[in-house]
Amino acid sequence: MTAEPSPSTMPSFESRVHGCLLGGALGDSLGYAVEFDDVATIRSRFGAAGLTSFGQLDGGSHFSDDTQMTLYTVDGLVEALEWANDGVAADETACLWLAYLRWLATQGVALPASAPAPQPRWIDSQEVLRHRRHPGKACLSGLATGQMGTKFRPVNPESKGCGTVMRSAPFGLVPHISEAAVYKLSTDAASLTHGHPSARQSAGAFSVLVHKVTAGSDVRTAAEHALSVVSALPDPDPELLGRLREALELSSTGTLLSPEELTAQLGEGWVAEEALAVGLYAVLATAAEAQRDPAAHFRQAIALALNHSGDSDSTASIAGNILGALHGEEALPSDWLEALEAPEVIRGMAQRLIAVTVG
Repeated sequence: MTAEPSPSTMPSFESRVHGCLLGGALGDSLGYAVEFDDVATIRSRFGAAGLTSFGQLDGGSHFSDDTQMTLYTVDGLVEALEWANDGVAADETACLWLAYLRWLATQGVALPASAPAPQPRWIDSQEVLRHRRHPGKACLSGLATGQMGTKFRPVNPESKGCGTVMRSAPFGLVPHISEAAVYKLSTDAASLTHGHPSARQSAGAFSVLVHKVTAGSDVRTAAEHALSVVSALPDPDPELLGRLREALELSSTGTLLSPEELTAQLGEGWVAEEALAVGLYAVLATAAEAQRDPAAHFRQAIALALNHSGDSDSTASIAGNILGALHGEEALPSDWLEALEAPEVIRGMAQRLIAVTVG
């Protein structure tokens, strides 16, 4: 069972928002250092336990496109909420599309003539977000079409890469909206770049999970609920259902999987349902540590999520998002935060989301 904080120690909503965004960036940054290494290479570089702290890295750390796109998701939501707070109806998915088009421009890709020219916003002036950090091919190609993809008119119809799920935690951070709205927002946004049902449904399941955790649920209950939401769909993706069920079952055995067992059972994380399953498993399998020390839970879960042969930054960023939403900013390891690239930009976006939701 995941430890549930007592009411007196429950993190505030503001702490959960900061924790989720900073936690995801921490997992992303540590995982990005080994994203393209297999586990044998990771062990040869960092020892038998693998990469477990920022102190093992030479030359500092950098977050990847996962954090970049997560922050641009926040900005798209913030713009839609700014319009709503001014009494003007806005198309939330269009705001997110414009935000992602602005992210595309930061990657050195010229916007197609058929796409609208988005107006610049605060986030676009942050130089740290203009670095190209191995962006997902489907994210680039889907946006470069200049077409606003939808479930019924998808771009990249066969793509199920994890580029949808790794950017979708912010949808779960919007309070005072229904779970159905959270799911629709995230799946519609996923359709802007990926057309495969698993890519959309994995993003929706992750957003629902974060939404439940941010509202005070423990992670296992939230994950079981997200599984039930997907199961109730008219067309649930069988691979997503299978991976989520396996993550829940494997994490309850009391024995941690080795990196080899992890990828054999849950996959490498390059596709959406695998990335979500690995990140979720890492959080749940180390949950006993939360009863002793939430910061220790964070360290152990992130290490488990990234030390494998696969998409280490995405699996670890997903775990970090969940852990930050669960424990709040106060549980993030202080020495890791000191090593984080541009925390002021991440905090700035967290504050903007808080300002337009709870003021």
